[in-house]
Amino acid sequence: MMKYLALFFYYSFFCFLLVSSTPLCGRVFEFLRQKICSRIFLELKSHANIEQYAHFGTGFKIKIGTYSSIGKNCKVPNNIQIGDYVMMGNNVTIFSSTHNFEKIDVPMLKQGISSRKEPFIMEDDVWIGQDVIIMPKVTRLAKGTIVGAGSIETKDFPEYSIIAGNPARLIRRRA
Repeated sequence: MMKYLALFFYYSFFCFLLVSSTPLCGRVFEFLRQKICSRIFLELKSHANIEQYAHFGTGFKIKIGTYSSIGKNCKVPNNIQIGDYVMMGNNVTIFSSTHNFEKIDVPMLKQGISSRKEPFIMEDDVWIGQDVIIMPKVTRLAKGTIVGAGSIETKDFPEYSIIAGNPARLIRRRA
């Protein structure tokens, strides 16, 4: 019951508090969002930051590591696992479901939705630029990955990849 109450207060009030970089009061708002989200999420480690307007469904299965964040106006699945030291830019969207469209004799609207069952995993030391879209077939962002701003990621890449574009492609490896 407490999780539902905290979720209600988050979406009714706390998500509207100004970003953490706001002079004078930003750190207080960051602290308040962190406290309310610690009552919602499965795990929220120290120095994690949930920015203004972040949307995470119920969030009951979310795990967020140390010094990681969900950026301003981001939309993430309610079962995401975010490692340590993850930076997420503004307006990132991670899709976990898609419309079915295999039958051509049935309107797509009536074919239902396919949802990812397993959690989306974002490993340690990942940097996601602003306005990135991650499609449902992507299952994880590997350790040390950088995703360029405005990219649309449609598949998984190996550790320490720098990826960008639409669709995202490997630009080079960090190591």
